[in-house]
Amino acid sequence: MQRIRLRYTKRGRLRFTSHRDFQRAFERALRRAEVPMAYSAGFTPHPKVSYANAAPTGTGSEAEYLEIALTEARDPDKLRELLDESLPAGLDVVEAVEVRTSGLADRLEASVWELRLDGVAPADAERAVAAFTAAGTVEVQRMTKNGVRTFDTRAAVVSLESADTHSSHADRPTDQPCAILRLVVRHVTPAVRPDDVLSGLRAVADLAPPVPAAVTRLAQGLFDEETGTVTDPLAPDREAAATAPATAVATAAATAPE
Repeated sequence: MQRIRLRYTKRGRLRFTSHRDFQRAFERALRRAEVPMAYSAGFTPHPKVSYANAAPTGTGSEAEYLEIALTEARDPDKLRELLDESLPAGLDVVEAVEVRTSGLADRLEASVWELRLDGVAPADAERAVAAFTAAGTVEVQRMTKNGVRTFDTRAAVVSLESADTHSSHADRPTDQPCAILRLVVRHVTPAVRPDDVLSGLRAVADLAPPVPAAVTRLAQGLFDEETGTVTDPLAPDREAAATAPATAVATAAATAPE
């Protein structure tokens, strides 16, 4: 009867939860919030939840997306509040919109990442960035289920730059000097992850942080070729909802639980 798209976060220690861990926590939250979920058919029905391009385990994120199907209409804002209250702190539902357009997964073309490199001088990071961006190709190796695979990380990287530490969004603050990198990566096959780019920086400039990088996804969505920015994938649904008949919104609000 209704589909809702949600944006949620992974913050603090919850960044170390796996995607399967989040799935279990979210399904428990759906039951606690008494969300009227639609279920799949078959011998073992499951709630209809579609996850889109989840961040790797160990990385924080401000922009994870999923879609749920309901059997009864609900007000998206109230539904968001109920789900957020039912999830542990760090897994926060920050936005909810009613589905008005198709193709959410197709809109997730690129991601914006922040890499906090504790123990790395900003000047050293800037030199490594310059070497990486100047290279035509930067090949790295990664172990996959089919064995070791070699691929080019440079082609997927739209932009890579050193950022001001005071503007950091990473959830591991420190008073010690560190380097902050901002990275825009296209979603290609095979996927190029932030740790692949760090391997590339090590290969071209011998940049090796003494401690693991704190990685946070700041955004994901459509990539605007003209501006070089990643746009909000829920914007088309919000725009369509703004022009929808007021009666539809009133109906959802009237049937929403108190």
